[in-house]
Amino acid sequence: MTHKQHPLKSGFTAASTAGEVLRGIDLSGKNVVVTGGHVGLGLETTRALSQAGASVTVGSRNPDRAAPALAGVERVEIGRLDLLDPASIDAFAARYLDSGRPLHILINSAGIMGGPLVRDARGYESQFATNHLGHFQLTLGLLPALRAAHGARVVNLTSGGHRLSDIRWDDPHFTTGYEGHLAYGQSKTANVLFAVELDRRWAAAGIRGYAVHPGIVVSTNLGNSMPEDQVRAMNLAMGLIDASGRPIIDPEREKKTAAQGAGTIVFAATSPLLAEIGGVYLRNNDISSLDEAPEPIAFGTEPIVSSDVVPHAIDPVSAQRLWELSEQLIKA
Repeated sequence: MTHKQHPLKSGFTAASTAGEVLRGIDLSGKNVVVTGGHVGLGLETTRALSQAGASVTVGSRNPDRAAPALAGVERVEIGRLDLLDPASIDAFAARYLDSGRPLHILINSAGIMGGPLVRDARGYESQFATNHLGHFQLTLGLLPALRAAHGARVVNLTSGGHRLSDIRWDDPHFTTGYEGHLAYGQSKTANVLFAVELDRRWAAAGIRGYAVHPGIVVSTNLGNSMPEDQVRAMNLAMGLIDASGRPIIDPEREKKTAAQGAGTIVFAATSPLLAEIGGVYLRNNDISSLDEAPEPIAFGTEPIVSSDVVPHAIDPVSAQRLWELSEQLIKA
């Protein structure tokens, strides 16, 4: 299998921040949608893109709660969006299309991680439903606006956690054998495969797809579906916080500030270096290498192994298969 996973030598490092990546880039007149753009990495991304001149629409389950976090950020509006509720997704997309605005950048940032088994109203496992299917439905719903931009990018937030699990083709909803970290890993693999197939299908229309591993940023609320003491114990075991609970920052070992984590997100969304390439997995402000012989992962322990992309997440046959499965699932 040929692949595009070859670093570009972008000139940025693991420590480069969103502001540094966007230096010299003018996004005036560009429209952006960021799901979960009021918390964690989403908030950092919203701020950075706004400062570069973009107009940002933030999708949030609770707009009233999101508003204070976005106070003072220019050219931002908030729309209600619950990624576990198909009707909410359709309504958000319809409102955006009704505005008549083209959509230049869609950043599928919102996500959940771990916790006990939860199912949506359709019976789908919540991490797969939120992290992948909700964003899949949203992206398809916004396709007319993406086409109208005459040059658009779709950025899916994934994770090195994609290395934990391929798609469980026989049982993606964990009717048996549920493990929270495997469900998370499956959803993150889905984020990458979605970007691969989106780019194959839509590149001719000027719409490119990217999957981004932002690093590990403990200041986000990604683990908000897990008990607080469990999150703290996991972060301690992984060497992400010290004994007093303060984040340990070491970008070369994936441990980043929110500004550093958002760097690769805005790199995917705006970098001229990616003008002629899509369908790739990015980390540390560059295209990731392909790890063709990945080591097993002991989840929740040190040391953190490589987060380079592994073959199952960029397999074009799997990417097409997941797209077709996802179309069926969102119609059910």
